[in-house]
Amino acid sequence: MAYVIGDSCVSCGACEGQCPVGAISMGDSHFEIDADTCISCGSCAGACPTGAISEG
Repeated sequence: MAYVIGDSCVSCGACEGQCPVGAISMGDSHFEIDADTCISCGSCAGACPTGAISEG
């Protein structure tokens, strides 16, 4: 199951560089994960300082 970024995202960008498949990009209000590209590795969740990323 793909990971998702919640509303507690502060748009710091820490997660974007950790994604091995480039599934994370800036959305309208915060970073977003492309569910079709995400490989559910969890690298982004470990990099998030606010804990905004979880399995969706």
